[in-house]
Amino acid sequence: MKHEVTKYVSKCLTCSQVKAEHQKPYGKIQPLDIPEWKWEHITMDFITKLPRTAKGHDTIWEIVDRLTKSAHFLPIRETFSSERLAEVFINEVVARHGMPLTIVSDRDTRFTSRFWKRFHEAMGTRLNISTAYHPQTDGQSERTIQTLEDVLRACIIDFGGSWDSHLPLAEFSYNNSHHTTIGMPPYEMLYGRKCRTPICWGEIGQKELWSLEVVRETSERFDQIKARMKAAQDRQKSYADKQRRPIEFNVGDRVMLRVSPWKGIIRFRKRGKLSPRFVGPFRIMARVGEVAYRLELPDELSGIHPTFHVSHLRKCLADESAHIPLTDIEVDNSLNYIE
Repeated sequence: MKHEVTKYVSKCLTCSQVKAEHQKPYGKIQPLDIPEWKWEHITMDFITKLPRTAKGHDTIWEIVDRLTKSAHFLPIRETFSSERLAEVFINEVVARHGMPLTIVSDRDTRFTSRFWKRFHEAMGTRLNISTAYHPQTDGQSERTIQTLEDVLRACIIDFGGSWDSHLPLAEFSYNNSHHTTIGMPPYEMLYGRKCRTPICWGEIGQKELWSLEVVRETSERFDQIKARMKAAQDRQKSYADKQRRPIEFNVGDRVMLRVSPWKGIIRFRKRGKLSPRFVGPFRIMARVGEVAYRLELPDELSGIHPTFHVSHLRKCLADESAHIPLTDIEVDNSLNYIE
């Protein structure tokens, strides 16, 4: 009897929608490939909802090189269109470092707009946009944002004024500080030596090097940095994978989709805190990469990107033939209904 009850509950669609998970999340970590040259592979993100300054700035556009870890923090307005962002990108990034090969970003509306896609397609840049509601794809940008926000908070507390007046020095401080992954400051990796600061004028002098020696030292430095980045990736992956479990779905499988990614975006059935934890089931249409799947979403969810990370999915064990939707039946006074 107990076995039959357990089997029935495991196939109950309502139970699948409301039960909380207390297991390790699905999906092993998939690190990005290590870049071969500086400012060819970058990441970008926005820091929004900041206090509006006297210059009208309320957003920071953060752009980071994945190899040297050097960053640019550009003050902008949240109302900037994709066309204006493309103009800022050319003036601040392309003019200094050239056109990148790939850009990793989240699914911000400005990054998914048709103009932004056509602009980079014409420039020969591939856009690697993360899956929906999965900020771990661009962990480097998220970590850099946290560091920048801490620096700006400290500047506001100690010196006051607007945050955009402190942004240039915050960028210099970040780029000239030691980075654990590469084992040196980003400026030293980018330019071959540390930048001079007011507290160490006598530490760095002009180096007289022959061109062949510069090439040899630069090549050795890149090999050393890439080895350090590979070691850091492997170490971080081993830590993260201990808290995760692998799983694979097949095309055609039915899965439940976690509702929590839509908190504050879509309110299912308008139940607030008592909304279901999972919705569905939805059928898997295709596999995207190693840990993402494309789902067949209904028309009412057409505004949601259909590709999701495997950590947002759960296998649906409910039997469609055994599920009776209460909204589709009519019960008479004798508690009977027509099948």
